[in-house]
Amino acid sequence: IVTSSVLLIACPCALGLASPLAVMAGVGKAAEYGILIRNGEALQKTMATREAHYWSRSRQLLWHKGASSGLFQEVVEMRVDDDQDAIWLRVRVAGNGASCHVGYRSCFYRAVEGNEGALRFVEDHKVFDPVAVYGDVPNPTQL
Repeated sequence: IVTSSVLLIACPCALGLASPLAVMAGVGKAAEYGILIRNGEALQKTMATREAHYWSRSRQLLWHKGASSGLFQEVVEMRVDDDQDAIWLRVRVAGNGASCHVGYRSCFYRAVEGNEGALRFVEDHKVFDPVAVYGDVPNPTQL
């Protein structure tokens, strides 16, 4: 089952030398969704399979989004910018449309506020129970 959720992912370097920016389209909110592509191998696998692959800095491994959760990200469209140093993806998210491994719709569920960097939750509920989906797999997230 694929929802109508659509991600836009911009990777500031196709070779994975810089962090990308991601926003969700079609829901009226910018910066609602975020996923990172950080290396060339992830980009190559994404292109070959038409499903999103990412490099996890916290886990230090390449992963196929959805392989353990079922929340696959099907690539609908891929674009490159004018100087060919940024890749933009539009994807459909399977299942409940969430992509954050702690259960929120987006990994960007907290806003950074003020000069002190206080965190404020901007999503008011989790979309799924991460323990039910991932079991006891270690989670590096700092809540």
